[in-house]
Amino acid sequence: MRYTTLIRCKEAFSYLNNRDWVFIDCRFTLNDAGRGALDYQRSHIPGAVYAHLNDDLSGRAIPGKTGRHPLPDAQTLAQRFSQWGIDANTQVIVYDGLSGSMAAARLWWLLRWAGHEAVAVLDGGFKCWVDAGYPCANGVASREKRVFTPKFNPGMVSTAEEVQAALNKPGYLLLDSRSPDRYRGENETIDPVAGHIPGAISAPFMDNVTPEGVLKSPGELKGRFQKITGNTPADHVVFYCGSGVTAAHNVLAFSHAGMGMPRMYAGSWSDWITQAARPVAKGLND
Repeated sequence: MRYTTLIRCKEAFSYLNNRDWVFIDCRFTLNDAGRGALDYQRSHIPGAVYAHLNDDLSGRAIPGKTGRHPLPDAQTLAQRFSQWGIDANTQVIVYDGLSGSMAAARLWWLLRWAGHEAVAVLDGGFKCWVDAGYPCANGVASREKRVFTPKFNPGMVSTAEEVQAALNKPGYLLLDSRSPDRYRGENETIDPVAGHIPGAISAPFMDNVTPEGVLKSPGELKGRFQKITGNTPADHVVFYCGSGVTAAHNVLAFSHAGMGMPRMYAGSWSDWITQAARPVAKGLND
């Protein structure tokens, strides 16, 4: 069986020793970039390799020129996947330690962008694994290298220019994945400019998650997104966030709901504001 959006801990555990299954730990803390790697070294799913959000899942950020987590170079990303032992026959399971599974969703999205469909996020993350009593390991794991052959899908990505061109185009929807206060331009502590892209609809990614830290059911997610997007086709729906991380969680949830694969403005708000000529809105949309 191939898993393409989500997998539960019990199912993942049953494949722990399968050589064609790769587990990748994506734990990351925004205000302490080194903490995730340390947490991984202390305890992780046996055999899991570690992916660092800044170093492995993003390109080099240039202040004032790019967003905070620009997409990595395509060739470099494919080489990284090869080093992690991923090829066409591999089922990849990604996880992190937060209830929102933000960094894990970013890696899920990157693999899907690169044409690898057999990738799923561990529902509930590492906490779920530990709470279930499944085994853990310490230190640093590695895998035998395989050859990853990418087939990148440019249709999954929207550029700033495409977003700006679609602002007044009927039939397109732009959804902001950040918290409602940041969307309104309040309590902005990360980016130098507060607000949102004009016309964007607030769709906080944490609304996808239950209080227990797992993703809501496909039916609940479908009801949520249908209320926001109506009958808009998936390729006319664009998600963004602060830097292209939490938006991937909304893309994951949208796909898990069976609504197709929407687009993502990967540069997101932190890229949008690098050019002062681009419009900015605050408060609630009309």
